[in-house]
Amino acid sequence: MEAVIQMTETGQYHQTAEQIDAELDLVRAAQEDPRKFEPLYRNYYTRIVGYVYHRLDDKETAFEITAQVFYHALNNLSRFKAQGVPFGAWLFRIAYNELNQWFRKEKTRRSVHIDSEGIAGLKESLEDISTAAQDAQLFEALQTLDSEEMEMIDMRFFEKRSFREISGITGLGESACKMRIYRAIEKLRTHFQKD
Repeated sequence: MEAVIQMTETGQYHQTAEQIDAELDLVRAAQEDPRKFEPLYRNYYTRIVGYVYHRLDDKETAFEITAQVFYHALNNLSRFKAQGVPFGAWLFRIAYNELNQWFRKEKTRRSVHIDSEGIAGLKESLEDISTAAQDAQLFEALQTLDSEEMEMIDMRFFEKRSFREISGITGLGESACKMRIYRAIEKLRTHFQKD
């Protein structure tokens, strides 16, 4: 299971209208007969586990939260309303909420897996940050972000999600997501201007 958890599924969230419609047929079938939920479960399990694990860095807890996500999804499947986005957006929103609830309950901060490609994209957004010495400042600046700001930066730069995907996960509008990400970038930029 180790390899499954470490996978990142970036780029696999985009679906054509035909794929969304076909998936909606699976959802409708599962709404009528919960035993038909299995294809949806199989399609999204690895992605949800990866999403949760990426934020926790604890396998057992990631599996427990993922189980809760699918439990809630199955129990609330009748409430699902098609909105022209993949069914996964609804599942990721459930996962997002489950994680936030877990973090509040445990009074802990989330993990962020920082990779060089994500840092490069973030530096690009900060425009004038480039040297190795400034990398240390960037890591220090990231520590100043609150958990919501870090979540937005993480989804945008390290998971390479579109604003639409972030909107689907958080339940915020796309423009609100853009604004929050740009504010977080400004907060980082301000940190560099102090030094």
